[in-house]
Amino acid sequence: MEILLPPGKRVYFASDFHLGAPNMEKSRDRERLIVQFLDEAAKDAAHIFLVGDLFDFWFEYKHVIPKGYTRLLGKLAELRDKGIGITAFIGNHDMWMDGYFEEELEIPVYFEPQQYTISTKRFYIGHGDGLGPGDHGYKFLKKIFRNPVCRFLFSCIPPNWGISMANYWSRKSRAATGSQLEQFLGDENEWLAIYSREILQKEHFDYFIFGHRHLPLDLKVGGNSRYINLGDWLNYNSYAVFDGNTTELKYYGKP
Repeated sequence: MEILLPPGKRVYFASDFHLGAPNMEKSRDRERLIVQFLDEAAKDAAHIFLVGDLFDFWFEYKHVIPKGYTRLLGKLAELRDKGIGITAFIGNHDMWMDGYFEEELEIPVYFEPQQYTISTKRFYIGHGDGLGPGDHGYKFLKKIFRNPVCRFLFSCIPPNWGISMANYWSRKSRAATGSQLEQFLGDENEWLAIYSREILQKEHFDYFIFGHRHLPLDLKVGGNSRYINLGDWLNYNSYAVFDGNTTELKYYGKP
């Protein structure tokens, strides 16, 4: 896919908002900050990529979505109405999206990494969960969670019960893996860097943009290729910006 970048415009990348965590009060404060960030980005944004785990849990029943997140959803609708392009990817915490973003917000949602050409640069973008070596337990669970039969069975649980149970599981999962995701493994051991190098053996990309790791990273993975991890908004308020020439990690509201 190709995205045209007019002069003076930029492309923004952000992920791992985890709205809903650790509780609704703190989440709402973070949501206001994210909306403020989106307002400022809108001044020169040609496109905004939301690279997964926007919510700590998200499941779309036929006629029900999780309560809350009105500020973010309203802001996304406003930006789309202004003509700003937005693309979303699902993460491991919000993988049960099923049409709401496309139908209500006119935002395409992707389950797998996608390739883009933006102003002559090639981008490979995805959330990052289940990619690269190892983590076989999660890769097995991911197949189960995405299975249509499992999704249907969960949808049969009344929303009050289902969403409460899923929020509990989500908190337990984040508590169990959070510290592991925030530990830097070294240039040669970062599994998404390894995955990027494997892709480069077949095809060139200038930038690999991922989330999931909760750790802002900018690593060289080839002669002129870089792997950038977007970090999160639980600890870093980190995001990336492409100005037509280079992509840079930034931190919102922090020196």
